[in-house]
Amino acid sequence: MLLITCPHCGPRAELEFSYGGEAHIARAVDPASLDDESWATFLYVRSNPRGVHAERWRHLHGCGRFFNVLRDTFSDTIVASYPAGQPRPALSPDAKGNRR
Repeated sequence: MLLITCPHCGPRAELEFSYGGEAHIARAVDPASLDDESWATFLYVRSNPRGVHAERWRHLHGCGRFFNVLRDTFSDTIVASYPAGQPRPALSPDAKGNRR
């Protein structure tokens, strides 16, 4: 089980949270103007990196707020968490998840 640190409530068990997908996805200003291919890409195409990945989470059984988490997909460890709307924090060289 993951121990996720909510930036508003502190560390809690993964069971209190709901996964919200990839973080920092640029939303279309006018979704009605997108063609089918662009709309499908926006809805379904996401990166799937091996290493540190920015994700959205919601503290469903706590404060109810959305926030972002940097999680290493290789080791399944949480590297950092930060409030939604803030830019992705810079990582130290040893936390970048560059593995073979």
